[in-house]
Amino acid sequence: MTEHEIEAIALEEVPPGHRSGFVAVIGRPNVGKSTLINAYLGQKIAIVSPKPQTTRGRLLGILTRSDAQVIFVDTPGIHMPRHKLGEYMVETARRAIPDADVILVLVDVSVMPTAEDEQIAALLTQERHGPVILGLNKADLLPPPNVVPHSESYLRLFQPVAWMLISATRGDNRDKLLDLLIAHLPEGPRYYPPDQVTDQNIRDIAAELIREQALALLREEVPHSVAVQVEEFKERKPRLTYISATLYVEKESQKAILIGAGGATLRAIGAAARREIEALLDSRVYLELWVKVRKNWRKNESELRRLGYVLPE
Repeated sequence: MTEHEIEAIALEEVPPGHRSGFVAVIGRPNVGKSTLINAYLGQKIAIVSPKPQTTRGRLLGILTRSDAQVIFVDTPGIHMPRHKLGEYMVETARRAIPDADVILVLVDVSVMPTAEDEQIAALLTQERHGPVILGLNKADLLPPPNVVPHSESYLRLFQPVAWMLISATRGDNRDKLLDLLIAHLPEGPRYYPPDQVTDQNIRDIAAELIREQALALLREEVPHSVAVQVEEFKERKPRLTYISATLYVEKESQKAILIGAGGATLRAIGAAARREIEALLDSRVYLELWVKVRKNWRKNESELRRLGYVLPE
C-alpha cells in the first residue's frame, strides 16, 4: 500500500470515538489463536489444526465495523525451539509484541499454566508496551471444579488489565472479549479499506490451505517437515484457475509417506485442498502437486529464506 493510499484511507470520515489499532494475539502452540481470529472475521484466513505449531508466520486479520477497525496480528505459538524454523517462529511472535496497541494473551484454561506460558509471561515483561488482555480459552473443556484454580493461576501469571473466560470454537463470550479489546484500543482512523480482511495474497493463502491438509492427513513428525510453495497460479479460462505447487520434506522416507501407496495420500491432500481453494476463489481449480526433498531444511537458514521464512530487517 502506498503512502497516498494510506493517507486517503485515514481521511475517510469515521464516527466520533472510532477506535482502531493492532492487537497482537500471543500464546503457546495450539491454544486457538487462529481459530479465534477466523471466527471474528467470519472466514478462514489462517489455517488451523489440532497439531501444535501450525502457524509459522505473522499475518494480519482485519475486522472493520462502523465504530472500530481491529487489526489482529496472528503469531506462531511461542515454544522452546529445536531448530532454525522454530527460532524464526518464536522471533516472529516476539517482534509483534512491542508495536501492538493491545496484547491479547490466549491460554488453554482447561489445563494449568505450562512452562511455555511462563516463558510468554517473562517475554511480555521484557517486550510489552500496550495493555495485556487475557483470553481464557477452551472454557468448554474446563470442569467446573477447576474454573477458579485454573483461572486464578493464569491471572497471577499474566496480571492483565482485563480478562474473559471464552470458547473460541463454541462462541462463549467471544463477542464480550472483542468488546474488551476495542475498548482498550486508541481512537483513530482506519488503516485499511473496509473490505480488506487480510494482508496475505491469494497465492500464499492457497499454499497454506495445501499445508493444512497435509497436517490433517499425515502423522507423527512428517507434517511438521512439510513446506509448500506455489510455483504457478493463473486463470486458464473464465472460472478455472490452474495451480501448481511443490511440497518440500526433509527426507526420502517422508516423501514416500507423503505420496502414499500409488499416490493415494498426495491425491487425498490435493482433493481436500482443492475444495478449500475453490471455496476461497469461488472458481473451479485444477491443482497439481509435486513432492521434493530438501534435506534438513528446517535447520538451514538459506533453505528457510528460499522457502519464504524471512524476518524483515
